[in-house]
Amino acid sequence: MFEQLTSSPFFIGSIVFVSLGLIVTFAGIISLIKAHVGSFTVRILLGMVFLLSGVLAGLVAFGMQGYQALTKESIAAQVSVSPIAPQKFVASLRFPDGRKANFIIFGDEIYIDAHILKWQPLANLFGLHTAYELDRISGRYRDLEQERTAERSVHSLSAAKPVNLFGLRQRYTFLAILLDAKYGSAAFIPVTQAAELELRVSTTGLLIREAGTATQ
Repeated sequence: MFEQLTSSPFFIGSIVFVSLGLIVTFAGIISLIKAHVGSFTVRILLGMVFLLSGVLAGLVAFGMQGYQALTKESIAAQVSVSPIAPQKFVASLRFPDGRKANFIIFGDEIYIDAHILKWQPLANLFGLHTAYELDRISGRYRDLEQERTAERSVHSLSAAKPVNLFGLRQRYTFLAILLDAKYGSAAFIPVTQAAELELRVSTTGLLIREAGTATQ
């Protein structure tokens, strides 16, 4: 996770802009001491621009932690499901980075959702493309009344991060200059017997297939 942060062009840009902002701001303070009011004003304003640019770049860099770049359909997780009782099964997830997780799920179907971030062409120039982060795994009942009243199970798949970029984009419209769209995507499939599944993600969202099923 730390390696992903330090290799981000936005993290590097943040350091550069903040450093420039501090240098220019310090130069502005020197100008004020020397009574050069015009130079002070210009340098302070320029320093603020650099500092704000650095803060914004830093927010993007930290907010992208946990997200995976997406340029084509790829496997987000290998999923093994095994019923242990009526409308109850174990779901075991194996992620591409080697992590594993097991969950007890109630319902007739396995349901997984994710956050999708689609970047503007401006951000594409800095190497940022459509990205995703798995958010939750839960069960889904086919019967609507059971969905309302039966035992539920929901588990988090996302990692804690210092900056929630998905939440910030929902709250602040000015981020539209970088983020073209933000939305959620979900997929579900019935669990009637033990099976090996693939959770796949593409630029259009999530889908679940039986392992080994050819891409259409």
